Amino acid sequence: MIFTTLGRYFFRRYAVTTFWFLTGIFALIFIIDFSELSNRMSQLPRYSVAGALLMTTFRIPMILQQTVPFVALFAGMAALISLNRRYELVVTRAAGISVWQFLQPFVIGALLFGILAVIALNPIAAWGTKQAEALEAEWGSSSSAHSAISIPWLRQIYGNDDTIIGARSVQDEGRTLVNVTVLHFDPLGTIVSRQDAATAKLEDGYWLLNAVTETRNGQLPRRLATAQLPTHLKPEFVQETLTKADSIQFFDLQRKIEVAKSFGFPTNGMETQFHSMLSLPLLLVAMTLIAASVSLKFSRFNQSRPVILGGILSGFVLYVVTVLVKAFGSSGIVPPFVAAWLPVVVAMALGSTILLHEEDG
Repeated sequence: MIFTTLGRYFFRRYAVTTFWFLTGIFALIFIIDFSELSNRMSQLPRYSVAGALLMTTFRIPMILQQTVPFVALFAGMAALISLNRRYELVVTRAAGISVWQFLQPFVIGALLFGILAVIALNPIAAWGTKQAEALEAEWGSSSSAHSAISIPWLRQIYGNDDTIIGARSVQDEGRTLVNVTVLHFDPLGTIVSRQDAATAKLEDGYWLLNAVTETRNGQLPRRLATAQLPTHLKPEFVQETLTKADSIQFFDLQRKIEVAKSFGFPTNGMETQFHSMLSLPLLLVAMTLIAASVSLKFSRFNQSRPVILGGILSGFVLYVVTVLVKAFGSSGIVPPFVAAWLPVVVAMALGSTILLHEEDG
């Protein structure tokens, strides 16, 4: 069906509808995120409108990636309803083409959309997230105002120095930290000093802190151009500790999982993210089947709006369940493979069952 003239026509309609939905959502997210970013960071000394536009551009792919399942749902519903209103599907059925045949272009379109999201959008989103975090940390490095992102922490013990290091951004594969906070503890666990640095670069056997403000109990803060912090840490360890699973691009996840296992880190989050990316194309197929189950009879039987809203609600519930089970997988409650694939398999089975009941009795 996909290689016939009619199949190519349906595929083109689905692709065009998906493109316009992506464009509209991109514009909406851009406006909302830019407004929120401006309100939150306009007081920082290094803030500028051009910088805010650039940061918003960096952040958009990651946000857009979260909306991909809804884009597939709405694009499938819009394309099928449009074809039904023009009686094109009625003519298709009259020609003896079954629902399973004329849905093939839509299913293949959703599958290709999911593959593109994994191999193209995901790497761009991961790279953009790192650039946005670095830019945000740079803006906040000379200000007492803190950004809304969470600060990851790691602990190191070198001789008698027990230290906790926090950073707002990790660059150069764990060799450079941006907007750094270092807390020093005595053997009793009491904080004896604090160092705030613009950056920290991991050299051979020590951290090189730049633009340091050092604070000790009972003393005035003093500023240092540079300071050294001895360490046994390796760049790979630092990166695995401070990097979030969703900020790692798909093609690096397997290597990161192996490195994390070599350090003895739990890999549930990265494994769940890996399987979630693998299952994304089939998740979009499931969304398309849900869209078809509420859209194919719209014109012929004058379906009411609640039925269409029911399809949207079903897609939303599927997405929420997917995110919830993914959280269970990341925390180790559910095996990562099961957490990523179970909602997709169940949704595809339900969508196919509804279509079988409606079309074939």
